Amino acid sequence: MINKIKSAIESIDEASRKKSIKVISHYDADGITSAAIFSRALQRWGKRFSIEIVKGLEESFIKSLPEDHVLIFLDLASGSLAYLKDKKTEVFVFDHHEITEDVPPNITMISTQLFHSHEPLSGAAICYLFAKALSPQNKDLATLAVIGMVGDSHEKLIGKIFSEILQDAETIIKKGLLLYPSTRHLDKALEYSSSPYIPGVTGSYKGVIDLLREAGIQNEGGKYKALYELNDEEMSKLITAILLRSGGKANAEQIVGNLYLVKFFNRMEDARELSALINACSRMDRPFVSLGFCLGNKKMKDEAEKIYIEYKQSLVSALRFVSEVEKISGKNYIIINAKDKIKDTIIGTVASIMSHSPVYPEGSIIIALAYNNDKIKVSARLSGSEGGRNVREVLHQVVVPLGGEVGGHPSAAGCLISKEQEGLFIDGLKRILDVELVKV
Repeated sequence: MINKIKSAIESIDEASRKKSIKVISHYDADGITSAAIFSRALQRWGKRFSIEIVKGLEESFIKSLPEDHVLIFLDLASGSLAYLKDKKTEVFVFDHHEITEDVPPNITMISTQLFHSHEPLSGAAICYLFAKALSPQNKDLATLAVIGMVGDSHEKLIGKIFSEILQDAETIIKKGLLLYPSTRHLDKALEYSSSPYIPGVTGSYKGVIDLLREAGIQNEGGKYKALYELNDEEMSKLITAILLRSGGKANAEQIVGNLYLVKFFNRMEDARELSALINACSRMDRPFVSLGFCLGNKKMKDEAEKIYIEYKQSLVSALRFVSEVEKISGKNYIIINAKDKIKDTIIGTVASIMSHSPVYPEGSIIIALAYNNDKIKVSARLSGSEGGRNVREVLHQVVVPLGGEVGGHPSAAGCLISKEQEGLFIDGLKRILDVELVKV
């Protein structure tokens, strides 16, 4: 893949001598960190460019893109090749999502999907490999690649390339409870924890104090340690106490893993927390604030932190709505039609939190819908880490006959449909899910 990247660098260099570059990137944490890495690399390269952050790609948007620019797509476009093949300009795609058709000759594709022996990488990691191949000076962008990998849940398997990126970023890795931010006082981190959700503790400060007392963790000088500061014995006792609180609905493999600590704005930070903050800005329709934050803008950092607080408040309201609303359910699946009660930009996060909740058995499919103007945003998630059906394939079977497209992975996928198709989509979804159950 590195040879392919070096070839792409030569092609971009040649094409950009006559045209400006337009970068289009996805609006989640992986897409934003990809955009930050790429834009800084282009800036240092002396290239003329502009950036647009988008929720997804539709045919009308792709047709509107200028053909007097070099078009570069980051962390998306693998499912839109049929539309891109008609563009009369150079097109480059740096992505890791599933490719559903042959790559047209006018598109240079840099994707782990084309290299079957390649380890899984996020979009930000691929963009970092591009930046590093362009110049050793860009090694300082490795931290953004780590944040993107963690934000896209690609951090569980550390292969050779990711290991090198972690070294470039001087990342500190500690095994422990997957609770973020691991760099803040433990009592506050537990009180606001939604992943993992801890019954009787999440949202209850009294419950937090009771849990810490059970785990034998004392405050020092009126303050509790940060999670990453716990010694092995304290960490083990805390994990045991949380497992006991879950009533057998969680196991150590689900809530224990690597904590990634990186230096950001000259402070030790939890990469998971940074990815959540970046993601929050986009979900609150402020993606360029998170982009500025990633690029080191102090004013944007202050703004991003305010948005993050607002986002968490919106998320709490959304989760409260989900707990109260009537749901469509069957064996091993649940459908939540939030309509206009939850922002389309956070419906995916809501579905993800639900998929990690001990309320739903492993292998359950959770599908959530929210209005987006004249469209409906659909997010599907698979509960648990193993087993169950391919949620991307489930959506694909329903959406393609309606003329739509699906993006994502086997355990997390999404699509856009028109409001007019709401009833048809839900009926088709129930039919496919029930038929699939019979086949299984």
